[in-house]
Amino acid sequence: MKSTIWNRLRPVAIAAAFALAACAAPPQPVGLGGAAVPAQEGRLLLLAARVFDGQSMRQDAGVLIAGRDVVAVGSAAELRGQGAREMDLGDATILPGFIELHAHLAFHRIPADVVLRHGITTVRDVGGPLLAASGGDGRLRLLSAGPILTAPGGYPIATFGDSEVAVAVRGAEEARRMVGQLVEGGAAVIKIALEPGGEPGAPWNNTGHGHGHGGGRFGPPWPLLPPEVVKAAVEEAHRLGRKVAAHVGESRGVELSLDAGVDEWAHIPCAAIGDGLLRRAVEQGVKVVSTLDTLSGCAGAHANAMALAKLGADFLYGAEIAHTDVPWGIDAQELHWLRQLSGMSTQDLFRTVTAKAGAYLGLAPLGTLTPGAPADFIAVRGDPQENLKLLEYPDLVVSGGRVVANGHLSVTY
Repeated sequence: MKSTIWNRLRPVAIAAAFALAACAAPPQPVGLGGAAVPAQEGRLLLLAARVFDGQSMRQDAGVLIAGRDVVAVGSAAELRGQGAREMDLGDATILPGFIELHAHLAFHRIPADVVLRHGITTVRDVGGPLLAASGGDGRLRLLSAGPILTAPGGYPIATFGDSEVAVAVRGAEEARRMVGQLVEGGAAVIKIALEPGGEPGAPWNNTGHGHGHGGGRFGPPWPLLPPEVVKAAVEEAHRLGRKVAAHVGESRGVELSLDAGVDEWAHIPCAAIGDGLLRRAVEQGVKVVSTLDTLSGCAGAHANAMALAKLGADFLYGAEIAHTDVPWGIDAQELHWLRQLSGMSTQDLFRTVTAKAGAYLGLAPLGTLTPGAPADFIAVRGDPQENLKLLEYPDLVVSGGRVVANGHLSVTY
């Protein structure tokens, strides 16, 4: 017999069910479509009107979890009768936890639990103190780049002063040593700043707009790392198995980054970039992190995004969490701009911020709801394909099989 649990009773039901699942033995293969089997302690089947598994949106589907892992995803008909406790979320959508690829949580001391409760289950922190990888067990999964490599007196030292956000390198050998130290300390990626400043509307040029940039010691133009130093850092990072993300905002930084062979631009450039350089970036396979919301005042960012999309660029999602004018969690405006300017479909958009990001980090199947994936997921009432804003306020957030946010979803069981 089904009963519907609302308000105060519903959180208790969900929390209790996940507590049982967390005690489960390691997941075993589940045969779909067979006869009913005896109840298996600690297994939980969550059903909803829609499940996005990291690749496609399924209708009337469910996710079977045991402990910290996903065991299976499929239609409700396939998954029922497998002996798991069942909870039906009704007209809701289950999605993998979103992955943020550009944040500064440690440097700006942003509470990780706030970010997690708002739907981001994995963060790559790219500029700040170097921290060991952590989380994924009811805590925000955090990966760190450590401090940004820059020229003496260069950005972001120029805006923040001497701090944990960046380290100056004075030559190719010092760049190699610093990359080695960062990798040894657990850096998931190496970030380099190639930013002379001065782009119209750039947040790093304006210290009074709430973007979290400090008053700084001096304004642009700021010194840039010489080409041989940039190339040395990139070569050493690649030798040690790490990607390199470059902060670039205008043509000189863009050209330096391409000459050195970086893997990623940490932002869509702020100033208008010529088609030749953009085409070269696409041909070299440079990935482009969006940050369109925080760059909304930039004169060239939207045109660059559309030109890159036309050329076939590979976009990644990042909202630059820590800025005071973007949400500390899923950013619906970032999602809107990325979809609008790149021309990608909504399912491609969701794929970009989940499965694609997990694979890019080398952590697949993170970002999916597939067998063996971490049980990191969110649920929202209604259909976020029709209203991206729903994603900013998830009704359920689960990290490593543990409930960390539990809002107002109705549940039947």
